[in-house]
Amino acid sequence: MKNLKSITAILLVTFLAFTSCQDELDSENGQNPNTNAANSQTASNLKRSSMYDGSFDDFLDGTSCSSILLPVVANVNGIEVTLLTQSDYQLVLNILGQITNDNDIITLQFPLTVKTSNYTEVVVTNQAEYDALIDACETLENEGKNAISCIDIDFPITILTYSLTLEQTGSVVIESEQELYTYMNNFGNNELFAIKYPIAATLNNDTVISITSDLDLQASISDCLDIEDAEDTAEAEAKNLETIIVDGSFKVQSFITAGVNKTTDYANYTIDFANDLTCKAVNATISTVEGTYEVTSETDVFLDVTFSGNAAFSLLNHTWEVTSFNNTSISLKSTTNAAITLVLTQI
Repeated sequence: MKNLKSITAILLVTFLAFTSCQDELDSENGQNPNTNAANSQTASNLKRSSMYDGSFDDFLDGTSCSSILLPVVANVNGIEVTLLTQSDYQLVLNILGQITNDNDIITLQFPLTVKTSNYTEVVVTNQAEYDALIDACETLENEGKNAISCIDIDFPITILTYSLTLEQTGSVVIESEQELYTYMNNFGNNELFAIKYPIAATLNNDTVISITSDLDLQASISDCLDIEDAEDTAEAEAKNLETIIVDGSFKVQSFITAGVNKTTDYANYTIDFANDLTCKAVNATISTVEGTYEVTSETDVFLDVTFSGNAAFSLLNHTWEVTSFNNTSISLKSTTNAAITLVLTQI
């Protein structure tokens, strides 16, 4: 059984009396186009965007619906690591990054405590209980009820409250995500609410936007979720590309730079990518050219290549955008000059 530690979320709610300042409220009273019920899309948007975001330690726990409260002990690819503070996350990342295209195994030492999306802390005593948390998170994701982490509302914000007859009954100032989550989670079916616009929000690329209506809020969330989906897709494609390049050997099928076809300069070389982020170009009659590489992703996939000690291969030193790839061919273009292109073919 899980031991739940309740977190008391205190809301400082100040209701304003419906007084003689009637003229001041006329623009809101009963005429607010953003008035919402507890089961409205806006209520869902506010609740999901204010859930506790546990995605920052996904590399460790494999679930975005919760995070592990430190300290914790983990076995990472056979190496025991004690994490006392978040700065110790780098110890785990260093081990995970030693080899690409491998099956990383992280075993957690129980009992441990996690903080869940509703801000409660749960003591997990064994792997079966932990697996149940992960399964519950996957269910929320499949139902579209998980946390929205690609947009952060900037606080404070003001929520206006209304009776079911659309008379304004008061307002409440919300100071934090946890306050907003608790407020929306407890909002009753016998009243309505409206956000006092405009509000500001910060996207996950640190862009600050102004939101002026419920429709604007919905559009902003839809846009950032689309970008998040594209990032997830690119991340999966990057892992697939890593597998392909590590498992195979390649030759330069085409290299065009400054309008000149330089392919023949590499005709006798075989390029091998190792799973320790090193690469080498091998020619049986000439010395080997050493290099490094890295596969990264944003909304697109990128292959960064750096060779040294050879003028011809130094021309390949670019951050390349992966325009297409499959098991036998990888097409690339330079991120600084789209006219510079490279095609690698698996031997």
